[in-house]
Amino acid sequence: MDEVIMKQTVVLNLPPDKIRAMQQTYRSALKPKTPAYAVFSASVDGVTITAYQSGKVVFQGLNAESIAKTWGTAEKKPAAAAKQSPLPKNFASWNVIGSDEVGNGSYFGPVVVCACYVTKEQMPLLKELGVKDSKELSDSSIRSIASDLVHVVPYQELIVTPEKYNQIQPEYNVNRMKVALHNQAIHLLLNKIAPVKPDAILIDQFTPEANYRNYLKKEKHPVTDNLYFATKGEQYHLSVAAASIICRTRFLEALDTAGNELGFSVPSGAGKQSDLTAARILKRGGTALLGRYAKLHFANTEKAKKLLPGNSY
Repeated sequence: MDEVIMKQTVVLNLPPDKIRAMQQTYRSALKPKTPAYAVFSASVDGVTITAYQSGKVVFQGLNAESIAKTWGTAEKKPAAAAKQSPLPKNFASWNVIGSDEVGNGSYFGPVVVCACYVTKEQMPLLKELGVKDSKELSDSSIRSIASDLVHVVPYQELIVTPEKYNQIQPEYNVNRMKVALHNQAIHLLLNKIAPVKPDAILIDQFTPEANYRNYLKKEKHPVTDNLYFATKGEQYHLSVAAASIICRTRFLEALDTAGNELGFSVPSGAGKQSDLTAARILKRGGTALLGRYAKLHFANTEKAKKLLPGNSY
């Protein structure tokens, strides 16, 4: 069965100086033609970025959210749209296992999946700790909240290092890999909290439900009951928000570790800075060293090679 790709669309409102900085950053990826009223249009790692004279910048593609995150926070949905939920009434007050992942759109760093179990009784405490959509939090706040959160809620995290990712990636496309990780994290967490059973399991949606369940058939311990799916799941239940915060913290910690080992900072995302950092690693230790820190099938690898004199890797 062919993989179904879920394209993302993210819209930011940015000031002129930030749009100019973005245009400069993506100068090598600019398209020759731009839409009407646009300042520029670029294609970056499969994501089309179009900046308009109004200040609106549209990111469209598989990793749109990851790239957009480096420039700002997405604009809020209108109130009328926010009321439309793909989930049952009062779902936000159910006892739920929520799962999310971080890192699949970043060239450097691991893929981290986390599942958290949050009960109705725990919600006031989580709100007091500051648990909410991680995109609305600074990285320092995320780390601080996570340090308390891990002592409050049952959770299960799985971390796929770049080395492991590069080993399994040829066999596991990105969606199959994420299905396997989400399912395993949920399965292990269910065992942890047994005999307690959640009212529901909410997965931050990254592929259509039919596609998820199709990949699920390949798993040794498929969790198939009481599954719900919602994009931006952290907006619908604190369990997904909690999972996202723990995921992000582990991802940031992995980048810190990589930076300490290499002696220089390692960026998130998949932009030009990632190309430059990859070229620096290639120069030091070739593809073998780069594979310890980066997902080699990303286009950044070839871009980094072209930055080196003689393009010898």
